[in-house]
Order: sequence, then structure tokens, then C-alpha cells
Amino acid sequence: MAGKFSFRPLQPILEKITGWFTVDSNQISLILSKLRDRLPTTEVLLVGKPQTGKSSVVRSLTGISAAAVGQGFRPHTDHTQRYTYPTTDLPLLVFTDTVGLGESQVETTAVTQELEAELASSLQLDQQSAAKILLLTVKISDFATASLHQIVSALRQAHPEVPCLMAVTCLHEVYPSGVADHPSYPPDYPDVQRAFQAIQAQFSGLIDRAVLVDFTLESDGYDPVFYGLEAFVEALSDLLPEAEARMLNQLLSQGETADQVGNLYREAGRRYILPFAVMAGTLAAVPLPFATMPVLTALQTTMVGLLGRLYGQTITPSQAGGVVSAIAGGFFAQAIGQQLIKFIPILGSVVAASWATAYTWALGEAACVYFGDLMGGKKPDPQQIKQVMQKSFQEAQARFKQAASDRKETENQQ
Repeated sequence: MAGKFSFRPLQPILEKITGWFTVDSNQISLILSKLRDRLPTTEVLLVGKPQTGKSSVVRSLTGISAAAVGQGFRPHTDHTQRYTYPTTDLPLLVFTDTVGLGESQVETTAVTQELEAELASSLQLDQQSAAKILLLTVKISDFATASLHQIVSALRQAHPEVPCLMAVTCLHEVYPSGVADHPSYPPDYPDVQRAFQAIQAQFSGLIDRAVLVDFTLESDGYDPVFYGLEAFVEALSDLLPEAEARMLNQLLSQGETADQVGNLYREAGRRYILPFAVMAGTLAAVPLPFATMPVLTALQTTMVGLLGRLYGQTITPSQAGGVVSAIAGGFFAQAIGQQLIKFIPILGSVVAASWATAYTWALGEAACVYFGDLMGGKKPDPQQIKQVMQKSFQEAQARFKQAASDRKETENQQ
């Protein structure tokens, strides 16, 4: 009876805390909206026939595997698909790809109308942070380009302010017989140069720049895989505003794409990991062993679910619980110990609150690494995640302990 009596006054507190973190799902939208306003975004409209290297362009700029790129495109309209990198909520690069493009006049007209509508709608929204560019991909051996010419002509006439870059692809298809690898860039083979000049002449007056590229798979045996990437990025950067060009080069510099994006998302994630950590400490301070564990677990599971959404992973509460178990298994025994320590009056609750705050922070940091790996198309590394969580836990304990000490000192001075 005594136990039940002592627990009843806690019910309103637990319900209130539960309400805090169940409504926090809306906060991520506000955070992402503010970040979007500050971050430059580049929208690339890919125009080209199938098998002309459009997906390879996406791979070259994002570092994502071919399989991940293929799965990442989603239907946008009847004749276009969209791929956002790294996620839909916080994109740095948005690729709109044309599908079903052939020589049929009906298809050509439909694609043109949809791309014109795409440009018109986005420009009407006055998206100052989103630069737009047309990227025309043409296979070097293909001279049947009437439909492409019609589409680009219509788009440039309707939106002359949107620059157009032409990438002439699949260069190895016209290499001299016996050549098994790429030459030094740019290729000086006569057949390549003649074809390149002829294609440029076909689109004279419609394109701002043209570049030779050959983006292949590792299994194709050509080295480098992204032949002409530097020239391609340079041409793309020249046609983009300064902020977008700088962001693009940061993503590609020294192969640090994953680190650049990871740091960006970690910064966003920490903005609401902190409130969850503070709430966890408040909840853990309740001086009843095990009484608040279910709510504390639910709070932490909710935080992980929201972090998943930040990284473009939509997961159910049960799946979020599975992620918590996967990345924090070594801490469960300690969690039980922190509940038992509450049997020590006053001191036990203080220690438990400090531990829960640091643990929740570390859990959030580890979840960012876990979801960051998934976003990059990699399998999460359990050892790396364990190391990140241990380090984050120790740093958080020291940081929150210092904050509590400073607060107490300030109260004493007052």
C-alpha cells in the first residue's frame, strides 16, 4: 500500500513528461526549416536518354553506390523522378531525372511541359537558397538528338536565367581499337574530338558549357572510374552561384563528402538531443527505483526515432527500440545499477539523474553515427558506434557535472 501511495503523486509528473517528448516530433521540422534557409541547395535537372550516364553523374557528385542511387530515385511526375541528397528534409543536392524519353513527339512534349512546370513552380516560390541548372547528358556515339534539342530549346527560351551544362558521356565507346583504359585527360583521340565538336555544334546557342566525361563502374575496368570528374565539377561550379559552388566543392574535396555531411547532420541532431537529455535527467531524479524506467525508455526510443527521421530513415517505435538495443547493449546493466542506487537517499537520485542525462546524450550521438552510416549506404560499424558512445558518455558526464557545479556556485553567490 505504501508503495502505491507514494507512486500516485508521480502520475501527473510522468504524464506531463511523456507529453513533452511526444509533441517534440514537430520540432524537427522547425529545426530543418531553419537549416534549409541557411544552406545553399543545388537543383540539377537531368535531361538525357536512358543509358547516357545520368545516374553515374549522381554517383560522382554524392559518392553513393550505384545500387543506392537506383533505389533513391522516387517518382515525381509521370515523366520525371527525383533524388535528394542526403535526405528529403535537408537536401544539399536535388536531382530531377527525365524518364521515358524517346523520339516520340508525345513523350517529348510531355517531358518539356513537366520540366517547364518544375522550373516555374520552384522559381515562383522564390527559393533564394536553391540554385538551378540544366544538365544535358549525350552519349558521344549518339547523333539522334532531335528530341533533346527540342526540350532544351523550349526550356532555355522559357527560362534563359537557368544555365545549361552538357556532359558528353561514354567516351570509351569510340576509343581506337586495342585501347583498354582512359588516356590522360582530355582525350586527344581524333574520333573523340570530332564527335565532341559535332555534338556541340548541334546544340550551339543552347548550352553554356560542354565537358567530356566517362563515369563507369569499377567492374568495367576503366581507371579512373570517374574520368573527367575534375573538369565536370569545374564547369558545374562556374555556372553556379558562389555559395552553391563552394558547398559542392566542400562535399567533393579530398574525398570528405561523408564527413562534411555527417558534421552537418550531427549539428542539427544535437539541437534536440539536448532537450531529451535534460528531460531524461529530470525523470531519473524521481527517487523511486524502477518506477520511471518505462517512461525513460520510451523517451529515449522517441529520440532515436526522431533522429532516424532527420537522417531520412522512417522507423516505427518498435524498430527504434531495436536500434537502441543494438547500439547501447553494453549500457543496460549500468542502467539497472543506476536504478538500484536510488535506494540511497538524496545522493542516489542525484547520481541517477546525472547518469541518465549523459547516457541519453551519448545514445543520441551514437544514433547519429548509426543513421549516418545508413544514409551513406554503408553497414553500421558496431565497434565504431560503441567507441563513439563511450567517448560521448564520458564527455557528457564531465560537461553536465561542470554545468551543475557552475549553477550551484551561482546560486550560492546570490
